[in-house]
Amino acid sequence: MSKIAISVSNVSKTFKIPKEKISTLRGAFVNALRNKGHEEFKALNDVSFEVKKGEFFGVIGRNGSGKSTLLKILASIYTPDSGTVKVDGLISPFLELGIGFNPELSGRDNIFLNASVLGLTTKQIKDKFDDIVAFSELRRFIDQKVKNYSSGMQVRLAFSVAIHANRDILLMDEVLAVGDSNFQSKCMEEFNKYKDQGKTVILVTHDIATVQRYCDRALLLRKGKVEMIGDPEKVGNKYIYQNMSDEEKRLFNEEKRRRIAAEKEAGIYSENADKNTSATPSAPRQSKKIAEITKVEFLDKNGKVKNVFQTGEDLSVKVYFKKRKDFKGELNFGVAIYSQEGFYCFGVNTFFDKINTRKYLKNNYFDIKYNNIPLKTNSYYVQVGIWGKLIATQYDFLNKSQLFKIVSTDKNQGLIHINYSWQ
Repeated sequence: MSKIAISVSNVSKTFKIPKEKISTLRGAFVNALRNKGHEEFKALNDVSFEVKKGEFFGVIGRNGSGKSTLLKILASIYTPDSGTVKVDGLISPFLELGIGFNPELSGRDNIFLNASVLGLTTKQIKDKFDDIVAFSELRRFIDQKVKNYSSGMQVRLAFSVAIHANRDILLMDEVLAVGDSNFQSKCMEEFNKYKDQGKTVILVTHDIATVQRYCDRALLLRKGKVEMIGDPEKVGNKYIYQNMSDEEKRLFNEEKRRRIAAEKEAGIYSENADKNTSATPSAPRQSKKIAEITKVEFLDKNGKVKNVFQTGEDLSVKVYFKKRKDFKGELNFGVAIYSQEGFYCFGVNTFFDKINTRKYLKNNYFDIKYNNIPLKTNSYYVQVGIWGKLIATQYDFLNKSQLFKIVSTDKNQGLIHINYSWQ
């Protein structure tokens, strides 16, 4: 254990979740006899890893993956059902907003209460008191009750107590999720000081950029199991790809439900209908239009229908339409991309680009490919228009398609990614 701060071996933890709210003793007794009053949720399943002394170790994963449960086991708040945890050093935990605080006591009293729980003597707390208050920037409010503090003020006070406890190991659960940018910068400065002093920091966060920038190694949890341990860049990217896949499934199922609801409302739904629900047209509109948009799809470079893409991928927009049988004229098509907030990103049309649209008329669809799409993380939609020979003659217009998402591994901010190099 000389070089290992924390060793976790085959740890599992299961919670019993009540299926219904029980508010009386009689209800508890009846449910106990039935033995059907709860279901089991395995928060952690055979988790093993080691954290070295002086290491900045990140823990990431989706909500419900077991991150907070793991930290509470490390802090001895929870006891694992099986497996072992060995800790070499004293721990200073910062696990949840307001945990360990008494809302009816003042900030001053809570400093003494919280620091005492962490093992500091009254003399040590008095010696550190001014530094704790100065770091929290709460001098004016230190004698107010904590229940009157904002969430940001509570975080600042709790974090200040945790770092001034001068322990060997810091456990931090989403400490950067609340608080302004100045406070977050102060947090990172303290983390770096801990590293310089050879102390250990374990940080649970959803902020992949923070993990990839500051952590020495990272752990990815998924449904209570260890998915990956290692280089923060690789672990963070895998987490992003998993989120993309999960979001793809969610959007697919959401679109499928909308399609079924629309078909049922129109009286055309059939369980034996085409199973390819990736192509999800709305219920057909009764119209006498010369040309009408019927469906929009988003495709990857292999022609597979998707709704989640990564910055730099090729993305195609495929628009299906129908035209009146007796129509012999010329059609022009336009597509514009908007962010979900309504910001206009980019637009093109066949009229300005002088594209011969005869093949589109024959196929009853047109598509446009965006090479290495530079959009950053956000949700987007397209507007689609069909015009006649003159752009002033509009036959159909789709104001807003279904959303597609872009996910970026780029840590820089902005709406688009521009290739650059430092000279």
